[in-house]
Amino acid sequence: MTLSPDDLDRLPARDRAIAFRMLPKGQALEVFEALDAPNQAELVHLLQADETAAYFAEMDPDDRVDLLDELPATLATRLLSGLTSDERNLTATVLGYPKGSTGREMSPEVAIVPQAMTAGVALTRVLDRLHDSETVYTIAVSDGTRRLVGVVSLRDLLAAAPETAVADLVRPADSALATEPAEDAARRCADRRRLALPVVDSEERIVGILTVDDALEILERAESEDLARQGGTEPLHRHYLSTPILKVVRSRLVWLLVLAIGASLTVQVLEVFESTLAQLVVLSVFIPLLIGTGGNTGNQAATTVIRALALGEVRTRDVLKVMARELLTGATLGLVLGGLGFAIAGLLYGWPIGSVIGLTLFTVCSLAATVGGTMPLIAKAVRADPAVFSNPFISTFVDATGLVVYFLIAKAILGL
Repeated sequence: MTLSPDDLDRLPARDRAIAFRMLPKGQALEVFEALDAPNQAELVHLLQADETAAYFAEMDPDDRVDLLDELPATLATRLLSGLTSDERNLTATVLGYPKGSTGREMSPEVAIVPQAMTAGVALTRVLDRLHDSETVYTIAVSDGTRRLVGVVSLRDLLAAAPETAVADLVRPADSALATEPAEDAARRCADRRRLALPVVDSEERIVGILTVDDALEILERAESEDLARQGGTEPLHRHYLSTPILKVVRSRLVWLLVLAIGASLTVQVLEVFESTLAQLVVLSVFIPLLIGTGGNTGNQAATTVIRALALGEVRTRDVLKVMARELLTGATLGLVLGGLGFAIAGLLYGWPIGSVIGLTLFTVCSLAATVGGTMPLIAKAVRADPAVFSNPFISTFVDATGLVVYFLIAKAILGL
């Protein structure tokens, strides 16, 4: 029987357990490790205790920790107690770091060779630990006391003469601090095209390694979270088809309630300017155009800046530069759109109305781009998720302020 993790994810929970039991042992372990942690947790509850313990023992320490986060404390403790002391210590090392940190995502099974060792002896040591190390393609080099000196590749060890000192082969290493955000380390690993980054503690001692496949998984997870929150929902962290309906509802309901409360600001603005609308009903025709344009402009700016933040192209201290750039960008867009609005609305409804629409579009685009570009940086500064401050909240904010601008300009030009 051939069954992929994606096939298993699509099945209801009990059918998934039945199908999983039908897999050969080797394939079952491979499929189990490839499942999302929440789906692994469901399988753990449905499988027998001895089956669960066997799969748990075969997992890598960092993968075990992801699963433990999804399990009740009593079950997690029982699974940990079934491990050998070495495996339990490795798992405890990863568990000791806070969620979201590089230490929580690294593998503590790292190949280390001292710089004073010869290439021949180092190669023998690496081969002896071939099945115990997360990767041997990038090998950490220490000063003999686990302090990181650099890295050496397996290729260099194989090509060197056996008597060559490792110190002559070592090259500077891009490393990651165990306590830094995992997304930052993963981005560095991907941007610099590294197969792995040694992970060190505050005293530069080697505590683990972050491989490129784990780095890419971290970035994929972060991107999924950003996309979900930009759309006004919480990430599911599991396969869509295997997610319970109530969990999907919970992921969306809170955001809808928050946005509904925010949208009430727009209603309040319309009530305040009700008399202005009553004097010139044609003004209501342009409300969807104006608030839609403002929301879209703000969302474009926010999306651009959020991506720039993720790539490290801008930092919180660049807020004034970003604000100036987005103000100029928004004003340029406003000139183009405002000019079109002035011409079209003027021809259809008269030039005074055209002037109101043109000026409002110019002002709203300038305001929306500035706010949209600035809010993600403010969110980052206060240690909030920039994606949370993007599309939904910006749209709500710009809708309310855009209407205030619209009616104020209309009252000033039309004398209402």
